[in-house]
Amino acid sequence: MRVVLAEDLFLLRDGLVRLLQAHDFEIAAAVETGPELAAALAEQDPDVAVVDVRLPPTHTDEGLQCALDARRKRPGLPVLVLSQHVEQLYARELLADGTGGVGYLLKDRVFDAEQFVDAVRRVAAGGTAMDPQVIQQLLARRSGEDRPLARLTPREREVLELMAQGRSNAAIAGKLVVTERAIAKHTANIFAKLGLEVSDDDNRRVLAVLAYLDHGR
Repeated sequence: MRVVLAEDLFLLRDGLVRLLQAHDFEIAAAVETGPELAAALAEQDPDVAVVDVRLPPTHTDEGLQCALDARRKRPGLPVLVLSQHVEQLYARELLADGTGGVGYLLKDRVFDAEQFVDAVRRVAAGGTAMDPQVIQQLLARRSGEDRPLARLTPREREVLELMAQGRSNAAIAGKLVVTERAIAKHTANIFAKLGLEVSDDDNRRVLAVLAYLDHGR
């Protein structure tokens, strides 16, 4: 699996290169600036891009914008962005086209090698990997203003949070140590209470839930 990596901090970039290579990823390019990222995405045609949101020369959201531009030119290009802090706007922009193959992780997650590598693989496969802190903030914001979300039971909210991270019913069942059948029932209740169409497609249902939480109905 070929990866284009963009991170301006040398030590972190070098560490990510070594970590990904140790898990059988091929590093097609490892760059530190926005222009270098744009060129690498155009020339290398990677399987997935792992991109720091803030890159030189602007140090604003240059990395994210380069990735989004590459997705417009190549619809569905898998992109996992890394950020120092939770910025809901970045999550909205990533999810705007509704095609999947996107992820948003805080840089702290990079230090959990298993979690980080799993997120890269999930995004590369067309799935969604959203940081738990992003989901928690969206849930907290919506709880105070949306009655359907407030009607969810504590267990349903727990299932919803894991679902929105990109986990399948089987993965959620394993995490909560319950049967997959029980999770299927919780999932059906969640979709009914939120007024969303039931779907067995893990990626589509995650995008639907995130769209609801972020934009409302």
